[in-house]
Amino acid sequence: MPGQKDKFTPELRILIASLLSMAVILLWAKYFGPKPSVQPPQANRPAQTAPATPGSPTAVSPTTGSSKTLGAPATTAAAAPASVPRISDSQERTITIENNLYHVEISNRGALVKSWKLKKYFDDQKPKEQKGEKPKCRDGWEPQLYGSERGCVLDLVHPETSQQTGGWPFALILDDEQLQNAANGGLYQISTPASTLNAPADAEFTWSDGHLEVTKRFHFDHSYVVRVETSVKLNGSPIKAGLAWLGGFGDLTVANPAPVETVTTYYSEGGKLTNYPHKKLENIDKWGPGLWQGGKDFVGIEDRYFAMAFLPPNGAAPGTLETRYWKEWHNIKVEDKDTPEPVPDVAASSSASPLAFRVYVGPKDYDDLKKMNPPLHGLVNFGWLEFVADPLFHGLKWLHKYIPNWGWSIVVLTLLLNMLLFPLRISGYKTTLKMQRVAPEIKAIQDRYKKYKINDPKNAEMNKEVMAIYSREGINPVGGCIPQLLQFPIWFGLYRALQGTIELRHAPWFGWITDLSAKDPYYILPLLMGLSMYLVSKMTPMTATDPQQQAMMKIMPIGMAAMFMVIPYPSGLAVYILTSSVVGIGQQWYLNRTHPLSAPGKPARGKNGKKS
Repeated sequence: MPGQKDKFTPELRILIASLLSMAVILLWAKYFGPKPSVQPPQANRPAQTAPATPGSPTAVSPTTGSSKTLGAPATTAAAAPASVPRISDSQERTITIENNLYHVEISNRGALVKSWKLKKYFDDQKPKEQKGEKPKCRDGWEPQLYGSERGCVLDLVHPETSQQTGGWPFALILDDEQLQNAANGGLYQISTPASTLNAPADAEFTWSDGHLEVTKRFHFDHSYVVRVETSVKLNGSPIKAGLAWLGGFGDLTVANPAPVETVTTYYSEGGKLTNYPHKKLENIDKWGPGLWQGGKDFVGIEDRYFAMAFLPPNGAAPGTLETRYWKEWHNIKVEDKDTPEPVPDVAASSSASPLAFRVYVGPKDYDDLKKMNPPLHGLVNFGWLEFVADPLFHGLKWLHKYIPNWGWSIVVLTLLLNMLLFPLRISGYKTTLKMQRVAPEIKAIQDRYKKYKINDPKNAEMNKEVMAIYSREGINPVGGCIPQLLQFPIWFGLYRALQGTIELRHAPWFGWITDLSAKDPYYILPLLMGLSMYLVSKMTPMTATDPQQQAMMKIMPIGMAAMFMVIPYPSGLAVYILTSSVVGIGQQWYLNRTHPLSAPGKPARGKNGKKS
């Protein structure tokens, strides 16, 4: 029975493997994107034990590992005399704090944050327009103008989710649930009668029911960092408390992927960042009274472009924060049906009294976060090719100083990179010409061995003869693929830079491209990209002589275009590949003119006079 013919030359195998590797990298980056490692805290997760006495649970200290007995707060409150005056407001009211960066609303009901809008950033929604009325955003605000763009200001608080779960940002976390509910539901007195404050400003919220006394002090300046000091006393004695961000976080209007899929809680310990997406989080009942993880540098919650971080006060030693992280559930409408969706929550505490934090709430701007103490730039996730993505991103930022549009900055960056890679393209082209010259000779060898099966040992002799020809002609089979291989890490690094940096979010380019970090809504760029890649392949000499191989190489650009249509890759990446392909057309035209193809060599003959 005749054997199977191996139609794949070594150089074609390399090319196909390279393209498949690129496809795997892009698909993996999309669906299994590299994130900081998730390490369940086995060592420092406090373990509950049986109560030492009824009503007095025992827990292991998160920092020392020693056990401690927690007194029952409710019982203590009932037994002790009421020595604290009652402090409460008569009605609910909201105070607004403004600066050039944000608009924050705090209710005196629990001293909880009801809205945290970032003035320089819009969400993904389009203002609703009704006949005879001005366009409105989903929160009732009118669209705002920032620079040349108009849109709905981003609110990092999710009011509907908070209403369902009963949790709002800056809620207190106490060991006793009844005391916690009382503290988060009381009507606090506010230190100022004004309804609006302009930063720099201070606001103090105070409440007491005669046993439990809570004071929250906020200091706002002209940065994204707010100082918060919280004092909680029971019958005049300080008790353990934490401060939490509850009810959801981030841009609620993103469509692909769903908002909750981009939100993670995180902490930093010993300089190492650990993230917990909602799939890794447990429910709140897993955290018993007094259970906190210690030794953290900072803790918080983030989505793709924005972050909230509880930071220690200035001058505090690293590793002094404690944290809890869990998930709650609320219902969303999916095809008119109530569907449960997780809500990640995070809380922070420390052993200090009163409890003091610096709280960062703002964009994940790499350079600004790097200047923080402790540095927070690790929140900008460039993935495992950070050594490529980081210089590409900062190269783009440098170009953007002189070119005000990010899209044209990508175009110029592409031109510069292609100029740097052009010597390698010339070298690869010369290798291709050599391989094309010996292609008939190699085909003759392959035809001579085609009667053998693929796994037959005789094929090793065929490969040996082919490599002998390459050696005789000074050909490196990989040489023609090197320029393309070098493009793959650039593509992936640029993909990570476009997808994960705040600067490229909602960055317009040309006409219909209004967001370089999102896909092309009309698929024009992928089509042009596929066409230009096809033209480059058409102009480039082929070393393959088999018609099926030639057809496969022509189909590959179509496959690339299809990937960009099916998977929402950033349009900025399509701009890079399209520009690179257009430059490649010009470079290939130049090479074809200056290095014309020579006539193919004749197949060599063996000792017996037959073609070898």
